[in-house]
Amino acid sequence: MLVLTRKVGERVLIGDDIVVTILDVRGDGVRVGIDAPRGIRIQRDEVVQAVSEANQEASEAAATPDPESLIKKSLGL
Repeated sequence: MLVLTRKVGERVLIGDDIVVTILDVRGDGVRVGIDAPRGIRIQRDEVVQAVSEANQEASEAAATPDPESLIKKSLGL
């Protein structure tokens, strides 16, 4: 991992076509702007993690039959 210190307005270049610009610093937060080609996906880690966890929970729920539906099915309802 590369660790840098940047000031507002300074940039970091990634490859030939990605530019990260420091826009603002407020307290313990930093606003960054990312310029990248349209085909490059840029996502926040916490959003990716939340979606992954929700998908896992949905998958587990779908794999576990609902006891009430099993009873109705066995009774022919």
